[in-house]
Amino acid sequence: MTNKKSGFNSKLVHGAGVHDPLGSVITPIYQTSTFSFESAEEGAKCFSGESSGYIYTRIGNPTISDLEKTIALLENGFGGIGTSSGMAAVNVVYMTLLSAGAHIVSHNAIYGPARSIIESTWAKFGVESTYVDTSDLEQVKKAIRPNTKLIYLETPANPTIGISDIPAICEIAHQHHIPVCVDNTFCSPYLQQPLDLGADIVLHSMTKFINGHADIVGGVIVAKNEDDYKKLRAMMVVLGCNMDPHQAFLTRRGLKTMGIRIDRAQENAIKVAEFLENHPKVGWVRYPGLKSHPHYELGKKLMKGPGAMISFGLTGGLEAGRTLMNNVKLCVLAVSLGGIETLIQHPSSMTHSKLSAEAKQQGGISDDLVRLSVGIEEVGDIIGDLDQALEKVIK
Repeated sequence: MTNKKSGFNSKLVHGAGVHDPLGSVITPIYQTSTFSFESAEEGAKCFSGESSGYIYTRIGNPTISDLEKTIALLENGFGGIGTSSGMAAVNVVYMTLLSAGAHIVSHNAIYGPARSIIESTWAKFGVESTYVDTSDLEQVKKAIRPNTKLIYLETPANPTIGISDIPAICEIAHQHHIPVCVDNTFCSPYLQQPLDLGADIVLHSMTKFINGHADIVGGVIVAKNEDDYKKLRAMMVVLGCNMDPHQAFLTRRGLKTMGIRIDRAQENAIKVAEFLENHPKVGWVRYPGLKSHPHYELGKKLMKGPGAMISFGLTGGLEAGRTLMNNVKLCVLAVSLGGIETLIQHPSSMTHSKLSAEAKQQGGISDDLVRLSVGIEEVGDIIGDLDQALEKVIK
């Protein structure tokens, strides 16, 4: 059992959650839909909230609870809520905090589906939205309206790797009594803890760095206070987007090595970013660990390390990017990120393809932008693969 004072990697390994009554070192997979009660009276207490016993897996499950409590410990929050996917987590937050006539302010380069669903589905129900460069505090201030109910950040942003000043934005938001939610997927709790920086809610696609093995899809929400936690959990339960116990078990297993995985991937990413920045066919590189990053100093202030995500553009534009991606042999041409393998993709035509041309331009999602999630392979092999693919690119 660990506590808030324990070291981060100790928390990863030992967690803060469920202890199996039969003594299993690892929390077992409770692959059950429903739980029995010792008596009718006990069942009634569970439904009334007088007892914390388990009822039904959509409402709660020991395997899922272990993961939720551990993530909440890592983020220094009140409680965690596991969901079936990262987008399920996003929509639980939206559904809890937004209603007809509400307004949301967000970054203009967040994860594509998190924006497109607001502008398509949520707009049908009267939700308004404004997308700005949240790294510019003046733009954030000007975007706030009397009906603004949520400021939703992703920092570093996907896929431009822009960094927003979480404490400063939270100060602005809280002056207007507006909650702030931060998508912390790109950093994970290992590199950044938004609740400690002033945010009210943090969420993750656990598919990425938290699980780290590209074999599950899952999300999690962590609330700073009990009131928000109860509202968010109640919404998750009625929406029915809980995690599956086996999914939670695999995520918890992957989480144990998150620290050493990110350390290795980050060590590789720094070298890969330096290689790309010095390559004659690369026009620009965005990586928080490079001094050329426009938010380099802010990144050092907010993050415990620059992470493993790199965006870059080739001097030959879109066609050069296609040539590069079609010729890599070690790097995997696939979406997602945060796994042990290096992944490469083209956001404009893939993860952010549903956005309008205007939205892409506004968010800096240019056609030449290539996103790289650096893995834990031998760094010489990653660089060698990129180098041989770049040789085939016509400048």
